[in-house]
Amino acid sequence: MEQMQTARMPLIGDTAPSFKAVTTQGEINFPEDFKGKWVILFSHPADFTPVCTTEFMTFASMAEEFKALNTELVGLSVDSLYAHIAWLRKIQELEWKGKKNIEVRFPLIEDIRMEVANKYGMIQPGQSNTQAVRAVFVIDPNAKIRTILYYPLTTGRNFDEIKRIVLALQKADSDGVATPADWRPGDDVIVPTAGSCGSAKERMENQSDDQYCLDWFMCFRREKKQLP
Repeated sequence: MEQMQTARMPLIGDTAPSFKAVTTQGEINFPEDFKGKWVILFSHPADFTPVCTTEFMTFASMAEEFKALNTELVGLSVDSLYAHIAWLRKIQELEWKGKKNIEVRFPLIEDIRMEVANKYGMIQPGQSNTQAVRAVFVIDPNAKIRTILYYPLTTGRNFDEIKRIVLALQKADSDGVATPADWRPGDDVIVPTAGSCGSAKERMENQSDDQYCLDWFMCFRREKKQLP
């Protein structure tokens, strides 16, 4: 008896699965077309649904904020290209929470056969066999998956948190640090843990205005506050 082949869901640290797709901004070759950029690849259950509409209005209104972080947005659902186009045109006519005349300029993937959705584990039978869950993949300029978020069909995403994740990942990469709970730009960061008894002792005995330790394994670097 022939068995169905199922793709393994990608994990953090994996190279983003590649695909070619038709989108509302033309054909894309992913992730090759986005080399050197951060990408947020996200799925939504269906066009012309209320939660998804609020999400697209929010993401589109923040598109320039993400561009300033060298970050591109790419959306996906299992709807057709023509459904996407009609829905995005309708979004321009709506007003919600002060957002109006919203033009979605980032690509929205047509995935009727669910090929991309299955590659990325976006179809989860416990939620739906015919709709993608609200998945978010943060992919770095080297096409590595750095963050994966899944939301149920009923819960809209927190886009400020998605932006915070991008900022935190970029900070970690540029400075070789980690970010503590609820970190925001300008907050103190965590320096790598001491790798020997000698360096642990030295850290505890030689704290400075720039660096302080709560204990040998938990040291922070003070961030310089930007003057107004």
